[in-house]
Amino acid sequence: MYIFDSHAHYDDDSFDKDREKLIEEIRSNNVIGVLNCGASLEGAIKSVELSEKYDFFYAAVGIHPEHADEINDSTISKIRELAKSKKVRAIGEIGLDYYWEENPDREVQKQAFIKQMELARELSLPVIIHDRDAHKDTLEIMKMFPEVIGVVHCFSGSVEFAKECLSLGYYIGFTGVVTFKNAKKILDVAKVVPDDKILVETDCPYMAPAPFRGERNRSDYIKYIIEKLAEIRDISEEEIGNWLILNVRKLLKI
Repeated sequence: MYIFDSHAHYDDDSFDKDREKLIEEIRSNNVIGVLNCGASLEGAIKSVELSEKYDFFYAAVGIHPEHADEINDSTISKIRELAKSKKVRAIGEIGLDYYWEENPDREVQKQAFIKQMELARELSLPVIIHDRDAHKDTLEIMKMFPEVIGVVHCFSGSVEFAKECLSLGYYIGFTGVVTFKNAKKILDVAKVVPDDKILVETDCPYMAPAPFRGERNRSDYIKYIIEKLAEIRDISEEEIGNWLILNVRKLLKI
């Protein structure tokens, strides 16, 4: 079974000691694609570098809401410049995060999100959306840009919220959380998302699935996510695996 990791952070410091070795290992374990997502300007630059070094890597460039106060005309210009690389396939990771009190003010986050959605519209690129404890505001901004589609990554909302996102043309991204024992809400979502709107991701180095929960995550661990999704959707791993590859290729135009 082939794997395409639709959201990873191999630029993260936790990979500094063995990044090249690990990337070759996941390649040999049937990982045929990785979208490395920038969370900061530095992360976006590193994502492009990784995508240009490894043929099966692609990049998303953007500023995570944690760094929303870094967004200004100069930053947007730099992201626009990075997006000229043929390996850049999305704007992200962008969005809203109201979970952490130390994050920038909510209005600052919203303006940063809007500016990057405008850039995605300008460049006709899909978006990788981060939404944590901000479902209502995230949806409102998504609705402001009907021309833009993308994925709500590491989905954490309700079935109703998922249906709203799907109605706008968005994909839903599932992480290792689906393998956790207490993951009832996300399993309910995973049962109703259409075959052609489902994506899988690691968000590595975070969100490792059971049986590796708490350890550093890696793209080949997606097989455990696929096993769980196949089980709860009552289809074969091969069938859902084929859909997952088809979906990510369609979204990223690969």
